[in-house]
Amino acid sequence: MDHEKPARKAQAEKALELFQQAHTRQMSGEMDEAIRLYLASIELNPTAEAHTFLGWTYSFQGRFDEAIRECKKAIDVDPEFGNPYNDIGVYLIELDRLDDAIPWLERATTASRYESYHFPWFNLGRVYEAKEHLSRAIECYRRALEHDADYEPAQRALRAARLKIN
Repeated sequence: MDHEKPARKAQAEKALELFQQAHTRQMSGEMDEAIRLYLASIELNPTAEAHTFLGWTYSFQGRFDEAIRECKKAIDVDPEFGNPYNDIGVYLIELDRLDDAIPWLERATTASRYESYHFPWFNLGRVYEAKEHLSRAIECYRRALEHDADYEPAQRALRAARLKIN
C-alpha cells in the first residue's frame, strides 16, 4: 500500500498544475481551454477549488445551471469551503431567484474556510436592496465593510441605500 502514496501525491501535484494552468487561461479569457484544463484537474484529483473555479468559468459563459452544479460538487468535496456557497448565491441572483440566493449567501458568511467574507455580506445586501428591505441591506453592507473596510462596492452601496431611506 505504501507504493500508492507517492503515486497519489504525483497525481495531486499534476492536478494542481492543471488547475493553475486553467486559472491562467480563465483569466486571459480562454474559457473553453480553461474548462478543459479544470476538467482534467478534477479527473486526477477532485478538489472543492477546482469544481468552484470550473463553475465560475461556466458562469462567464452564462451557463449558470452548470455553474451551480459544479459548486454543489465543490460543497460535497469540502462543505467548509465558503466560495461555492457565495457563488451559488450570485448565480441565483443572476437568474433573478433572489429568495433562493439568501440561504446560500448566509451559509457563506459562516463557512470556516473562507478568506473573503465581505463578498457574501455584500451580495446579501444586494438581495435585500432589490427586495426593498433597505434596513437589512444597510446592515449587510456594514457587515461587508467590517470584513474589508476598503471594499468600494460595499461603500458605494451603503451610501446609496442610506440615501434611499432619507
